[in-house]
Amino acid sequence: MSNYHIKHLEEYYQVYRKSIREPESFWEEIAEEHFLWRKKWDSVLDWDFSKPEISWFKGAKLNITENCIDRHLTTRGDKTAILFEPNHPDEVAEHISYNELYKRVNKFANVLKEQGIKKGDRVCIYVPMIPELAISVLACARIGAIHSVVFAGFSATALATRINDSDCKMVITSDGSFRGSKTIDLKGIVDEALESCSCVETVLVAKRINTEIYMKAGRDKWLAPLLEKASDVCAPEIMNAEDPLFILYTSGSTGMPKGMVHTTAGYMVYTAYTFKNAFQYKENDVYWCTADIGWITGHSYIVYGPLANGATTVMFEGVPSYPDYGRFWDIVQKHKVNQFYTAPTAIRALAKQGTDVIEHYDLSSLKVLGSVGEPINEEAWHWYNENIGKKKSPIIDSWWQTETGGIMISPIPYVTPTKPTYATLPFIGIQPALMDENGNELKGNQVEGRLCIKFPWPSIARTIWGNHQRYKETYFSAFDNKYFTGDGALRDEVGYYRITGRVDDVIIVSGHNLGTAPIEDAINEHPAVAESAIVGFPHDIKGSALYGYITLKDTGETRNHDNLRTEINQLITDRIGPIAKLDKMQFTNGLPKTRSGKIMRRILRKIASNETDSLGDTSTLLNQEVVQDIIDNAL
Repeated sequence: MSNYHIKHLEEYYQVYRKSIREPESFWEEIAEEHFLWRKKWDSVLDWDFSKPEISWFKGAKLNITENCIDRHLTTRGDKTAILFEPNHPDEVAEHISYNELYKRVNKFANVLKEQGIKKGDRVCIYVPMIPELAISVLACARIGAIHSVVFAGFSATALATRINDSDCKMVITSDGSFRGSKTIDLKGIVDEALESCSCVETVLVAKRINTEIYMKAGRDKWLAPLLEKASDVCAPEIMNAEDPLFILYTSGSTGMPKGMVHTTAGYMVYTAYTFKNAFQYKENDVYWCTADIGWITGHSYIVYGPLANGATTVMFEGVPSYPDYGRFWDIVQKHKVNQFYTAPTAIRALAKQGTDVIEHYDLSSLKVLGSVGEPINEEAWHWYNENIGKKKSPIIDSWWQTETGGIMISPIPYVTPTKPTYATLPFIGIQPALMDENGNELKGNQVEGRLCIKFPWPSIARTIWGNHQRYKETYFSAFDNKYFTGDGALRDEVGYYRITGRVDDVIIVSGHNLGTAPIEDAINEHPAVAESAIVGFPHDIKGSALYGYITLKDTGETRNHDNLRTEINQLITDRIGPIAKLDKMQFTNGLPKTRSGKIMRRILRKIASNETDSLGDTSTLLNQEVVQDIIDNAL
């Protein structure tokens, strides 16, 4: 298979050089040999970052679900496509074969059509991590409807904002969801959201928790009886390469969430190719990404990437701590998971429990470990490597974004030598550039700057739904003819990249640029510290000084806080230098996090600067109560 499965470092460099020198012929070859097209493209790539306009495989016609399902039926029909692991371990896991997935997607697609959904209509999906979530996504793609999945933990306000922004005609939800020992009234949240959404005509409701719920006559319909009656044959809608596949909202640092638009062909080719190589997936492997399909990680690396490769992909409904902190490892053992992809937040939470829990489980099936969502700190990297991978399963510390659609900088397991906290080398076809503040590219190694990408890749988001101007201003106005990621990065002596955090998380103290990630890494090395976040606050002499929010492993810690402050600042001094010492250090019970596990630093900055009357939108927070606690105890 041409350049499709990279197996050693020399081959990576060969393939990478080709992908940079001849990007069009490189991606054309990949697209031609590994996918099913109804009509071939007229041109591989047209692009102009100044507008910005990008199109891949223009003129081609296809349906992504034919590539994810239909074409596997003759060779892999009985193979498990989706392995659903329910919230409670006593409930039996469900193995959905490719044959069954084909029928269930077709039935669902026919229900959508019967309810008046046509090609180009937007459908909001607010469903927990149950099979209906993946199936409804694929059913939309089957008929050319544009899916907009909203993570089923967002509030009614956040849900309404997203429904209205993309003018959704239908909402798909469930009566409720299980999350650990809790049940959540999803339908109630949808009802509240729809009080301010006039665009929605129909709500389809899947049964999950079997509670009594309100059903609005004429609008709300139970899904099961409609599916039962529907035919399991549905011809796929033939789409143009650049037809929108989905809209996925990502919260901006200011204002309205941004509805990133991903189109069909390029996204398919790139997610499939990155999945195959970034996880070194082989035919009978069992692959598990612990993300929610409500995030881009779930779209690309639970649904589309794995299924395009005919893989077995695990979907987990629950949380890592229920019924106890051994749950992830129980699932790995039970299903003999080979690739395991999770977030540093989860790794740190599990590491906090010690290693006794792990010793009860057989993790020998694991071949590849992955990390996604934020840069992984050194302590968590080593814990993961030693205790979960037993030093034999390489860690792919992958950097990418909702906007990029697929993995951009990452080791390839068993190919790229790994280095803790480094995302290592650019993926095939990715051309990174580090820029200084004056817009000059920093050439050579051992440099640090703002991370840009200077050439389009197939899965780049094409626009922000309904606001192309904002897309241009956000991503293409900071540096000429480059996509600006909003992140800072350094390139070491061998050309490996380390992401240093959002550029707005670089704090200038007494004229020194300090990235927050290395300081947090130093603090997190203290044996008493579970997690930390650093922000800047105005300082009369230095311009900005550093404020640290620190969560201790034992929140009932009786140790002397003054001693801890001294020890932590000594660690920072030892690691980075006295310039990076914290002026203020507040011990907290937790940090404000979005539901995808990112620390909401904007709020911490406001509190540190004593601007608590204008915190902005906090609806996307997982734990709103910690904000008040931090305000009450602010220094």
